[in-house]
Amino acid sequence: MSETEPIVLPLARMAGGSQSSSEGASRRDEIYFDRQELSQILNVYGRKVASGEWRDYAIDTLKEKAVFSVFRRSSEMPLYRIEKAPKLARRQGAYSVIAATGLILKRGHDLARVLRALDKGLRLVEA
Repeated sequence: MSETEPIVLPLARMAGGSQSSSEGASRRDEIYFDRQELSQILNVYGRKVASGEWRDYAIDTLKEKAVFSVFRRSSEMPLYRIEKAPKLARRQGAYSVIAATGLILKRGHDLARVLRALDKGLRLVEA
């Protein structure tokens, strides 16, 4: 597997048959996080889970964007959404971090830099 190959999660099979060719074609049109992007996101997610801030996540693949949602509890609305929208790559950048209120915390071309918006916290300041 290459670093840029998307990770495709298996579809839930419907009772009585397999997926049709039209469903398969629409799945190819969707946007995915590649292996490297997902690794960066899961590194931040793992640190936040270890600190007890986050507990669950969801990944959505849509035609216009891919979304990684982070939850404190799975029954709540997401605390943050990390979105990949390739159509915005030439303008503001393909990646963005969005708070639960809809406020865009950070947007840019580099995922690692955008994810730093989630690591804001107490930092040691030397004089």
